[in-house]
Amino acid sequence: MNHAPPAHAPITGFAVDGRELVVGGQRLSRLAARVGCTPFYAYDRALLHRRAAELRAVLPRTVHLHYAMKANPFAPLVCAMAHLVEGIDVASGGELLVALDAGVDPSEISFAGPGKREVELRQAVAAGVLVNVESTREVTLLQSVSEEIGLPARVAVRVNPDFELKGSGMKMAGGPKQFGIDADRVPAVLSQIGASGLAFEGFHIFAGSQNLRAEAICEAQRQAYELALRLSAHAPAQVRFVNLGGGFGIPYFPGERALDTQPIGDNLHALVERAAREMPSAALVIELGRYLVGEAGVYVTRIVDRKESRGEVFLVTDGGLNHHLAASGNFGQVVRKNYPVAVGTRMGAQPLERVTVVGPLCTPLDQLAERMELPRADVGDLFVVFQSGAYGASASPQAFLGHPGCIEVLV
Repeated sequence: MNHAPPAHAPITGFAVDGRELVVGGQRLSRLAARVGCTPFYAYDRALLHRRAAELRAVLPRTVHLHYAMKANPFAPLVCAMAHLVEGIDVASGGELLVALDAGVDPSEISFAGPGKREVELRQAVAAGVLVNVESTREVTLLQSVSEEIGLPARVAVRVNPDFELKGSGMKMAGGPKQFGIDADRVPAVLSQIGASGLAFEGFHIFAGSQNLRAEAICEAQRQAYELALRLSAHAPAQVRFVNLGGGFGIPYFPGERALDTQPIGDNLHALVERAAREMPSAALVIELGRYLVGEAGVYVTRIVDRKESRGEVFLVTDGGLNHHLAASGNFGQVVRKNYPVAVGTRMGAQPLERVTVVGPLCTPLDQLAERMELPRADVGDLFVVFQSGAYGASASPQAFLGHPGCIEVLV
C-alpha cells in the first residue's frame, strides 16, 4: 500500500494576492523592485509582533522574555525586538555593540559564550551589562577588569546541568560540554565570585534548542528550576533571576508540526508560584531566538536559468548556500531535508512539476530544494524559502566563491 510522504507544516503567516506572495503588506514582485536586487532576506514586522503577542498570551505576566540575538543580529530587526521583549542576550562583543546601538537598556543585556576575550569582558563591564560566566578564568579576569574600571562586574553563572533537553535539535547541556560550568563545580565558583567582590545576580541554565515537544521543554524547565534552587544555597547574594533557557522550536521539515506553547505556559505558571515561595527575590526568564523571529523571515532569490539533465528539471537561482547555508542542508543536517519553499510569483498555480532548485555556486552542495513538486516556473520568477528569519544571512559563508552578498530588509 502506497502512503503519501509527510507534508510540511502549513505556512499561514503570509498572505497571497493573486498568484503572488505578500510580505510586509507588499506583493513579492513589488518588494523585489523596492529592494532593488535579488537575492534578499525580508522580515515581516507584523509577524514579529504577532508571535510576541501570542506568546505573551500564554506566559505568566511576571516571566521575563529575552531575545537571543544570535538567531538574527540584523540591526533594524534587533531594534524592533527591543520593544517586544524585556532583555537581549548577546554572544560576542560585536553583538553587544549592536544591542547598545539599538537603544537596549544595558541593565537588560546579558552576555554568554564559552570563549569571551578579555577585551569583550572589558566592554561588558564598562557598559554595565550582565556577564554569564562560563569558567574560573572569566571570574579572575572580571575581578581584574572591575578593579581597573572601578565598577564591579555584574555576573551570573552559566551552569552545565547534569540533564539535557530531550529531543532537541542541538544539545547544549548534559555530559561534557564547552558551555557553562559543570553543576557540581558551581558552589566553588560561587565562593570565588563572592571573594572577588563581583556583583552576583543569578543563574543561566540553557539545556538545548529547536525542540517541538512541549513535554520535553516543560521537564527541562522544571529540572533547571530545581537545580537553581539547590545552587541558591551557595549563592554569595540573593538570586535575582533564573534564566531557564529556551529550546522552543519551529517546524522546518516534512512531518513536523508547530510547538504547542499552552502546556509550557501552564508549567511556567506553576514554577512562578513555587519561586514566589522558595526564591522570592528571583524572576524567571526564558530566552528565545528562532522561535521569535524564524517564521517571520523569507529568503528570496530569482530564477536565472532553467535546464534539463537526463530527464530531471533544474531551476538555477542567483543565490544559494552562500546566503542560506541552513536551507542547503549544510548547517547541521545529517541527512538533507527540504525546507518549505514556494515559487513566490506563481502561488497555487498549475501545473506542478518535480524540480530541483540550485544556486549559482560551483559545488553540488548548493541545493535549495531537491525533487519537490512546485508550479512550473521560468527565468525571472522569484523563488522563496520560508522559515528563514533565524540563522540565515549571518550564519552563511557569504564570501564563498566570490559571489555577491545578499541584502536584508525589515518590512
